Amino acid sequence: MSETTTRLAVRKTYKLYIGGAFPRSESGRSYVVTDHKGGFLANAALASRKDARDAVTAARKAFAGWSAATAYNRGQVLYRVAELLEGRRAQFAAEIRSAEGLAARQADAVVDAAVDRWVWYAGWAVVTGNTVVALASERVPLPAVTLSEVLATSDVPGGVINVLTGRTAEIAPWLASHMDVNAIDASGAPDALAEELALAAAENLKRVLRPAPGSSHDRDWTQTPGLHRMLAYLETKTVWHPAGT
Repeated sequence: MSETTTRLAVRKTYKLYIGGAFPRSESGRSYVVTDHKGGFLANAALASRKDARDAVTAARKAFAGWSAATAYNRGQVLYRVAELLEGRRAQFAAEIRSAEGLAARQADAVVDAAVDRWVWYAGWAVVTGNTVVALASERVPLPAVTLSEVLATSDVPGGVINVLTGRTAEIAPWLASHMDVNAIDASGAPDALAEELALAAAENLKRVLRPAPGSSHDRDWTQTPGLHRMLAYLETKTVWHPAGT
């Protein structure tokens, strides 16, 4: 006779991604991430304001080196991320299927569109040298967490992209009012929250990119990408060179 055993599921508790490392939330908090049927998927770190401050500090520290790199080099680094995304295509698709209840073909199309968009932006020589603190979707954070793992194994310097998971309403307004955050992209935020972020950002005259109230523009990531997302955060300077007479 032989006995069959059932393996225990390895339940993951995902961490934050700050400064190229994966710290736990300093608060020790986490929350349950569920699939589209309400079943358990994983635990995700519940970022605190202290975690957000650490992410802003890491982004500021990485800014000088990243912005000093040539646009061509930054494009190469981002294209390398696209290669790694392609290599983990199946994992991303599986996470999207579980979280959103999509069919396999639909999930594959979402991943393909995301990779293609990443390549599109990497191909522009004007790809900006900004550093980022990204707040993942509160309900479906796993693709963003997996992206963190991709970034950690890529050529993107630590601190250039930082990913927080947690309560959007708790962290987003605080980031918008942070004096060392220079710009806010409110894409994906509901109209009421986007308005709150814009008001908080006005305290130190941040640049704010947000869709018009009620508009799907900048919320629908299947739309054709455009330069406006980069140009909104690109500074240009006019240099006057006196001509000799």
